[in-house]
Amino acid sequence: MNKQKTILLAEDDENLGQLLQTFLKAKGFQVELARNGKHAYEKFNDGRFDFCIFDVMMPEMDGFTLAKEVRLIDPKIPILFLTAKSMKEDKLVGFETGADDYMTKPFAMEELIARVTAIMRRTHGEEKEEDEIQTIGNIKYDPVSRVLHLKEEDRKLTTKEGQLLNLLYKNRNDVLDRQAALRAIWGDDNYFNGRSMDVYIAKLRKLLKEDERIEILNIHGKGFKLIVHE
Repeated sequence: MNKQKTILLAEDDENLGQLLQTFLKAKGFQVELARNGKHAYEKFNDGRFDFCIFDVMMPEMDGFTLAKEVRLIDPKIPILFLTAKSMKEDKLVGFETGADDYMTKPFAMEELIARVTAIMRRTHGEEKEEDEIQTIGNIKYDPVSRVLHLKEEDRKLTTKEGQLLNLLYKNRNDVLDRQAALRAIWGDDNYFNGRSMDVYIAKLRKLLKEDERIEILNIHGKGFKLIVHE
């Protein structure tokens, strides 16, 4: 169950962070430790994770804000919050931001493992799609090699084209937030990067038009939506 599963751990308490990292590694997980929310967000964009554990009270970016940003990029990844507070209102905020579970400090390490294992078991059926061949209508896309298998030829996408298509696919039939995509791929959601992304969207539309059922919609004021019409 635990083999090869990678956890993003965001905890600003250095001692607790190292303790949790060591314990989770001993249980067979790969663990990336971030000291604050901003650092965790950068790690999330640069890596591939199966699970997130976020402390709520952190500098740079708190756990709730971090979870919202992560959910815009990957709506399915499990998130567990850690907090020193036990206020009911905080728990409600946590679940509203997409938490799968919530633990109040102090807690037993074995309970943490039990919660993480239970959540992973529950979400195990929801496949991680980053490394799998993606089927978009009649078109296949390999996100590892960034090769789009078209009817006439195979087309190698650029890094940004591939990242953008991957995000659209993960959020298919739902809105991919424009600003979140810009921050994830370009690192900044400024106007010039926005214009650049629009060019990449146009390129992807041109490539995918081979299957007339595929459409990338502009959702005014929000972002884009990849759909395949039946």
